[in-house]
Amino acid sequence: MTTSLRTISPVDGRVYVERELADDAAINRALERARRAQIEWRSLPLPTRCALLADAVRDFVSRRDAIAQELTWQMGRPIRHAPQEVRGFEERTTHMLAIAPEALAPIVPEAKPGFARQIKRDPVGVVVVVAPWNYPYLTAVNAIWPALIAGNAIVLKHSHQTPLCAERLAEAIAGAGLPQHIFQYLHLSHEKTELLLADERVNAVCFTGSVAGGHAVVQALATGFAAAGLELGGKDPAYVRADANITHAIETLTDGAFYNAGQSCCGIKRIYVHERLFDRVIAGMVDLTYQYRLGDPTDPETTLGPVVRAQAAASIRAQVADAEARGARNLIDPRRFAADRPGTPYLAPQILADVDHSMSIMRDETFGPAVGIMKVRSDEEAIRLMNDSAYGLTAAIFSADSEQAEKLGDQLETGTVFLNRCDYLDPALAWTGVKNSGRGCTLSKIGFEQLTRPKSYHFRVTP
Repeated sequence: MTTSLRTISPVDGRVYVERELADDAAINRALERARRAQIEWRSLPLPTRCALLADAVRDFVSRRDAIAQELTWQMGRPIRHAPQEVRGFEERTTHMLAIAPEALAPIVPEAKPGFARQIKRDPVGVVVVVAPWNYPYLTAVNAIWPALIAGNAIVLKHSHQTPLCAERLAEAIAGAGLPQHIFQYLHLSHEKTELLLADERVNAVCFTGSVAGGHAVVQALATGFAAAGLELGGKDPAYVRADANITHAIETLTDGAFYNAGQSCCGIKRIYVHERLFDRVIAGMVDLTYQYRLGDPTDPETTLGPVVRAQAAASIRAQVADAEARGARNLIDPRRFAADRPGTPYLAPQILADVDHSMSIMRDETFGPAVGIMKVRSDEEAIRLMNDSAYGLTAAIFSADSEQAEKLGDQLETGTVFLNRCDYLDPALAWTGVKNSGRGCTLSKIGFEQLTRPKSYHFRVTP
């Protein structure tokens, strides 16, 4: 039985972190401590909780340089991009703190003589957060900060690829003076994670990961009553209409496909271009893609780092090869990227034309720097193809006509509709998915709902 985790850095293949895995006794202690700490924490006034959590944000942001370097070594994001995760963390936490008083305020119905009525938002209790490695702070904070603001206790299980992220969050929260054990983390095996999730002391689970992982979470919760919020995979499409600003579309879509080496659940994976612009979009994206520098992510000049591990790179290469065998045309010559080496996590970005929906590259999730592009003749064809997916996280439209874009957006089976942008989470908007992209919601005022339960007060004040 494995008793420790070992984080293999995609940068150079060495063991970067090694930690002991928690056992049954550690899980039990964490849950008992969380239950006790939550009673104290929820009793604090909301302004007090928010002030302490704002201090934790400042503590975390003050460590931005060290956090960025660790992030690069743990999961391979170029050091020139890694600090953006800290900025995103600050943006999301600050927004959720700012909207908390209104979002968590009691709902008071219309006046009724002789009665006082209200609905309060009670914290659910102990919340387990299961976070992935690709955006290890941003995915975690989507649930952690709103849950803590609302008065819950947190037990975090982070990816074995990014265990230091859990530890850095714990340091910031402890440094801000929050009650001991209100935030805890556990390094766990898959077996022990399922044990944690199935425990009756867990009141809610926030999971970000694969569709298979989401099914495993639901199965683990089947014997209890814990609520589950699931942010799962994506195969996010974009549509470039005939009236789009082509230069802006090319720049935005190339970045949306290849930022973070394409390892984003809401990255652009399928592009549909109106036939009048197709050749120009193809040429522009190819030209821009060749300007990426693939290599050592600790080098500030690198703009495209490795994917998380060699096995992931091999899977992406196999998906591309399958598309080529079925008639797809690869527009990028990997030999132009010197760092591209089979058997390693380093692989060149890929743009595939002459694709169709019989190919895995246009149907199954691609967690890496590869994107397929199809020509379409009309809005109707584009919408049909965009909806032809088991996923529905985000969809992007590029157009000069916002009114028509909204009408098209109403037809899209997706959680978020973008116009002239992509691959971004606005904390003021609900982050949610449909179909195999998950259920539940984080961020925005609505994000507090799955972390609280309504409690009605019905008082007769003139008996």
